[in-house]
Amino acid sequence: MEFLIENASTIIISLVLVVVLALIARSEVKKRKAGKTSCGCGCGCAGCPSAGICHKAQPAEKK
Repeated sequence: MEFLIENASTIIISLVLVVVLALIARSEVKKRKAGKTSCGCGCGCAGCPSAGICHKAQPAEKK
């Protein structure tokens, strides 16, 4: 019990940081599932040099 009392501030700050990191990770997973890219430019992929990395070429459909 003495250990917890002596280190209460460190434990609380660590728990807060873990919660913040978990929320950030959850947000990134939700963005990825929604199809949003991580580059964050928001200006479209037409002029983006990394467009090939984010959006792989789609296979041609057979007619």
